[in-house]
Amino acid sequence: MAVTYSEMLDLGVEAPSFNLVSANPEINVDRRPACSLEDFETASILVVVFTCNHCPYAKHVEKALIDVAVRYAERGVAFVAINSNDPAQYREDSFDSMVRRTRDKGYPFPYLFDETQAVAQRYKAACTPDFYVFDSTRRLAYRGRFDESRPGRGEATGRDLTAAIDQLLDKGEVTIEQRPSIGCNIKWKSDNRPA
Repeated sequence: MAVTYSEMLDLGVEAPSFNLVSANPEINVDRRPACSLEDFETASILVVVFTCNHCPYAKHVEKALIDVAVRYAERGVAFVAINSNDPAQYREDSFDSMVRRTRDKGYPFPYLFDETQAVAQRYKAACTPDFYVFDSTRRLAYRGRFDESRPGRGEATGRDLTAAIDQLLDKGEVTIEQRPSIGCNIKWKSDNRPA
C-alpha cells in the first residue's frame, strides 16, 4: 500500500468548479443525477472530500465522517465526497460499487465520480482521504487531515476537521495548525499522473 501526503493547496484559493455524476442521486440537490459546485451556494461552509471505496485510510474515517456530516448539516455545513480513482486499477472503486456503498453506508452527502480525474487535478488532490474546507465565499480556509488517527492506531474522531469548521463558523477564520492528510495515493490513469 503506497502512502501519500496531501499537496496542501494554497489557502485562500477559490474552490475549483466541478460537475460530476452522483452515485446517490436520491439525496442530490434538486434530485439530479449530476452535482456541481453551484448546487451548494446556500451552504455556509462546503467540505470537499476526496475518498474512495477500497483505501484502508478512507475506510478508517468513514463512519466518523458520516457522523460529522450529519452533525454539522444542522449548522448549514455541506459535505460532498469525490472518488477520482481509476476503476481499471481497483474494481472496488467503480461507479457501480460507489452506488452500492452509498446505499449500504447511508451516505448523507453526494458521492461523485470524477471519471476523467480532471477535478482531482484542479484540487491537487493526492491521497484518500483528502479534505478541503471552503468558507461562504468559497475560498479555501482549511486543507489537510481529518485527525491524527490511522488504521489500526486510534479511533477516528475528526478532531482536526471539526476544529477547523468550528473556528470558521464562530470566528470566520481558521487558526489551528493545518497538517497534511495521509492515505493511499490517488490511482491515476497513466496519462493523468502528476509529475
